[in-house]
Amino acid sequence: MMMSNTLRAAAFAVLLAPASALAAGGAGYVKDVDFSFEGPFGTYDQYQLQRGFQVFHEICAGCHGMKFVSFRELGRADGPGFPEEQIKAIAEQYEVPDTGPDALPGDTRTAVASDKFPENNSVGAPDLSLMAKARSGFHGPSGTGMNQLFKGIGGPEYIYSLLTSYTGEEIEQAGAILYENKTMAGGLISMAPPLYGDDVEYAAHGAGNGYTPPEATLEQQAKDVSAFLMWAAEPKMAERKEAGLRNLIWLVVLAGLLYFTNKKIWASIKGEH
Repeated sequence: MMMSNTLRAAAFAVLLAPASALAAGGAGYVKDVDFSFEGPFGTYDQYQLQRGFQVFHEICAGCHGMKFVSFRELGRADGPGFPEEQIKAIAEQYEVPDTGPDALPGDTRTAVASDKFPENNSVGAPDLSLMAKARSGFHGPSGTGMNQLFKGIGGPEYIYSLLTSYTGEEIEQAGAILYENKTMAGGLISMAPPLYGDDVEYAAHGAGNGYTPPEATLEQQAKDVSAFLMWAAEPKMAERKEAGLRNLIWLVVLAGLLYFTNKKIWASIKGEH
């Protein structure tokens, strides 16, 4: 099982590498997926983030890092919401560079909750901290950006689409096997499918609270890890939306006050004419 996950992690290593390094051509097909965090009032689904982290931890982390995300952020109430004991246990499974006064170059130590996820450059795999923001999936007609306004940037949709768009066709080019993928630029990608379905066994973190984990199908795993990577890229999304809503309400109130104040000030002058 460990070897299987290692091989899948190695395959996942080039999942989000720049398209030019894998294939030539225009952007591929990106499916519009419904996520709970979309829209001005959308929020993250905590159980989905927990499942997405499990997919990342068991499959992706073998080759990818998240150097801008700290372990303790996994306990955010508007994020995965893991308890403190579980965060500590998760951190202890990672090694981070030892920067102590007696440490030698290359020394590592067991991570603690205050540390960030370690970098992982073993196979040149991109860091996933900001990947969902870096990979925009919707562009709108004639570059107007209207799709971004109504659908969001499309980063998690891109990740989901890439993970689920293998056709099963293989093509040999210059002695290398390429796999057909409708989302990959140029339609071909050099890695085999990293997810197959039932790659992980979802833990019932919410057992007793009416929560039952869904079946770990290919589509479910792809959606969950895409949502988690969106959270990794923007963990304070809920706070930002709340602040934006407050500012909008104040703007409307101030605009109304300005209108009626202006009307009253100029009422006498307008009346003379």
